[in-house]
Amino acid sequence: MLDIAFLRRDLNQVIERLQTRKLPQTFLNVDIFQSMEAERKTLQTRTEELQAKRNSLSKGIGQLKAKGESTDALMAEVAQLKDELDSSAQRLDILQNELQQLLLALPNLPQADVPQGFDEHGNVELRRWSPTGKDPVPLQFAAKDHVDIGEPLGLDFETGVLLSGSRFAFMKGPIARLHRALAQFMLDVQTQEHGYIECYTPYIVNADSLRGTGQLPKFEEDLFAAKKGGQDGDVDGQALYLIPTSEVPLTNYVRDKVLAESDLPLKLTAHTPCFRSEAGSHGRDTRGMIRQHQFDKVEMVQIVHPDRSNDALKEMTGHAEAILQKLGLPYRVMLLCSGDMGFGAARTHDLEVWLPAQNTYREISSCSNCEAFQARRMQARFKNAQGKNEWVHTLNGSGLAVGRTLVAVLENYQQADGSVRIPEALRPYMGQLEFLKP
Repeated sequence: MLDIAFLRRDLNQVIERLQTRKLPQTFLNVDIFQSMEAERKTLQTRTEELQAKRNSLSKGIGQLKAKGESTDALMAEVAQLKDELDSSAQRLDILQNELQQLLLALPNLPQADVPQGFDEHGNVELRRWSPTGKDPVPLQFAAKDHVDIGEPLGLDFETGVLLSGSRFAFMKGPIARLHRALAQFMLDVQTQEHGYIECYTPYIVNADSLRGTGQLPKFEEDLFAAKKGGQDGDVDGQALYLIPTSEVPLTNYVRDKVLAESDLPLKLTAHTPCFRSEAGSHGRDTRGMIRQHQFDKVEMVQIVHPDRSNDALKEMTGHAEAILQKLGLPYRVMLLCSGDMGFGAARTHDLEVWLPAQNTYREISSCSNCEAFQARRMQARFKNAQGKNEWVHTLNGSGLAVGRTLVAVLENYQQADGSVRIPEALRPYMGQLEFLKP
């Protein structure tokens, strides 16, 4: 959530930075905001005047009582003031709630040096890596895609459709083992080498958690609502949703907390399934595992001091890169332009892995600095050196998306005979097996 004081202080700058986002006209109705702000100022001024007058009258009543004189006239005036004060306070509460809803619908502001653009064509390549140099070495035979490679190894889309519908996969045998090995390998690297604390989180969360990280209220159609007895599931009166990513429970770990400065940075990771309705993506990546309703991910979250969030983003990007390098998978790092970033991000680095069958790079990790955007929504703070509460900065990133990494391993390590060579880093998790064979 944006700082409303910043909107009040420099609305033009906010508008200018929002206009670099995709469809900026949908983000802030300036006339409505200014009208609400004008009414708020008038109400607050009038409320303060009424409170001051009430205090003065109350003092006068006390003086009259001390003299033994009648207070009826002043008491009647105080009663009239109370009615107007109650009415003003009620309207002010309604107005403050409307302003809050307006703020909840606004995306984060891109950092000043983020390239401007409205889609992926405005992204900037920062670097690329391959085991043999910057660019991947072409296969010496016609590349098959992961569907054709994976089906003889136990990747079963027909059963996924039978059980759940389109964009679900069923895995059995060797490929299920490889998928599990990838997740365990990622967790071990992030915890043992990069200092993250492994967490086990709920897969179902309440609406407050999703508001905290920015999925609600704007992106409810992208979520799977939990159902109970044919109705929306709820606990203690709150609707429940399947997590779209473990960023939600991990980041909300600090919701409504005031941390000690010495607690920072806090680095958390978890391996969970993720559930997304993929609203608005009809017809995109319908073949295979690239865009599924259910997929696994090892998530990284950092809660840091505001002074070092940009350094933390570079560090987190490196932690995701380390997985790809250990697996020997070619990739490139992209700085996303203002229009291609997620709702809560102020700066984002995407990692795109090379897929030989598509002859292109595809996203496998997205690492974002959200600055204080999520912290304001969650009321997540720390006590600084001066003893004052200050917003933490939050970051999140994939370390990595397990299914897409499986796709990349299948395609990059495929052999002409239909087998798949297992990357050396994964062999300890696969009983030292060197090849998966149909």
